[in-house]
Formats: sequence, structure tokens, C-alpha cells
Amino acid sequence: MSTFIQLHLLTSYPPSNLNRDDLGRPKTAVMGGKNRLRISSQSLKRAWRTSDLFAVAMKGHVGTRTKAMGVETYNAFLKKGVAEAPAKAWAKQIAEVFGKCKKENSAKTLEELEIEQLAHFSPEERAGIEKLVEKLSSNSTAPTSADLALLMRQHSAADIAMFGRMLASAPAFNTEAAVQVAHAITVHEVAVEDDYFTAVDDLNQGVDDLGAAHIGETEFAAGLFYLYLCINRDLLVKNLGGDQTLANQALAALVEAAAKVAPNGKQNSFGSRAYASYLMAEKGEQQPRSLSVAFLKPVRGEDILSKAIIDLESKRSNMEKVYGPCAKDKKVMNAETGEGSLNDIITFVKG
Repeated sequence: MSTFIQLHLLTSYPPSNLNRDDLGRPKTAVMGGKNRLRISSQSLKRAWRTSDLFAVAMKGHVGTRTKAMGVETYNAFLKKGVAEAPAKAWAKQIAEVFGKCKKENSAKTLEELEIEQLAHFSPEERAGIEKLVEKLSSNSTAPTSADLALLMRQHSAADIAMFGRMLASAPAFNTEAAVQVAHAITVHEVAVEDDYFTAVDDLNQGVDDLGAAHIGETEFAAGLFYLYLCINRDLLVKNLGGDQTLANQALAALVEAAAKVAPNGKQNSFGSRAYASYLMAEKGEQQPRSLSVAFLKPVRGEDILSKAIIDLESKRSNMEKVYGPCAKDKKVMNAETGEGSLNDIITFVKG
């Protein structure tokens, strides 16, 4: 049996547009027959793993997700004094270890060195590429098949271990995600609003023209979001080569990031950074389950946060009455009442 860690968070964001759709509007979803704001799991995971908090906590254990490793490798060869033609050929060979490269496009320089799909490189794989660049540059020889054995099944990239990796051209080196992240949704009904704004030219003295230099419109909304994460602790340890200490380090970083880090969308326009107001962590070998059903009926009224906490805890209690214990133990942090702490949650999750 696997040990599962489940996190349930309630985070309130003021007027914002954290995660936009193709029209630039805040993403939404219909739940319980009512329109809700939504923040996609992809947006959340990227915000967490690229945050300064995560970079500091997991220094040396964070991967790089890019299509452009071939271009970076090509430039590294040039800096080592390798001629342009072999530099390009060798860089392409190295890049194609991780994915098929694009076709050459005369309109875009070096596009043939970019792989078609994003690949997630572990720190060890990047170090292997750097070492190979050094070797080929010194010997002035093309890479052998042995040189190109750069992919690794075992590595120390915490973000790959948690969120997984898919390599279409090398499925043997895929990593199954140990962390499942739901899309965050508001616990209440929302209406997306329009912000009509203007910008004034500082040098316009109003002599010839009193009009605005720019007129624009952007959409926004505010809401209290419910977010659910499920962590397969045993799989996380396995993905990190059995390193329990590194797994605990990754868990602590993930919990802190989930509680503190907001997506970056329109932050300069809205300054909508927020910490979680409520966090419940559960731990056990029981089958995991989200508690989003607590908000199938939208929360209404002026004190939405307090009501949402009551609804969440009540739903958990009722689920346990009919199913039995859904987790072995739990720990709660409640910033509304000042109970518990983030450090308590992190200690509980790691313990």
C-alpha cells in the first residue's frame, strides 16, 4: 500500500486575472450549475516550481523545461572555439536524444536545433551535456553512441519527481508524477467583470489634445479558491532514487509553495498575491478523495471564508461517517482563527 498525503487549501484572491484563456479572460468552469473562477493545475505547478521559494529550498535539485537545449548547446560549442558547422551538427545530435528536432526554417535562426516538444532536463542530464561539450570541444570529434547515452532514469530533480516527465521519443525514461494537482475553483459563484482603463501621455500639456494616449480593457474577478493536491509519498521517494531526505525536502518546499505562491498572471496590474487562509493535510494509506463536493452548492453570504471552512470540515466528517476513516491522521492550519501553523503542517507531512 502507498502512503498518500492530501492537501486541501482555501485561498482568497482579490480582483485579479491570474490564469487567462485564449481571449485574455480569467479561466472559468461550471460546477453545481454555477459559473466559477478556475486556475489550471498547469499554471499552479509552473508558478510553484519556478518560484524563488522553490529554487532556494531545492537548490541543485530543480530541472529545466525547454525546447531550446540544442541552441544552448550550440552556443556552448561556439564559446569553446568549435567551428559553426560541427557545432550545429553535434548540438542537433545531442538535442535529439531528448526529442525530435524541428525542420529548418529560414525565417527563424537555429530553429532546427529546437526540439518539437518541451522536454524536462534533470540537473544530472544538463551536467552530462556540459561534460560532453567539453569533451568534444577538446577532442574535435563527433559524439559516439556511448557519448549520447545522456538520458537518466534516476536523478535528483524534485520537480520531475513530483510532476512527472513525458518523452515521446524515449518513453523508457518517462517519470510518473507523484503529485496530482486539481484545478483550483472558487467555492462560490462569480461574475467576470471588465476594467476600462486609460493611460495619459506625461508630455501632453492639454493644449492641443486632451484625450488619453491609450485606451484599453481587461477582465478580472475575485474569489475564494478551493485547491486539492494528492501526493503519493512512496512514488516520490522512488522517483528520487530512494532518497528519503530529499523527498522530505521536496515535500516541505511543495507545501510551502502551495500555501504562499500565486500564479504570475497580471500581477503587475492587480498585485493579487495571497497566502492560503486554511490548509488541511491528511495522511494515510486509504484511497484518496477530493472534498470539492463540499462546494457543489455555492457558498453564499458575507462571511464566505468561515462558511467554506465549516462546509469543508463538515463534508469530511460526514464522508468518514459513511465510509469510515478516509485518512489515518490530519493536521489543520487556520489563519482565520489563528490555529495551527505552516511549520506544523510541514512537520506533519514529513513525519
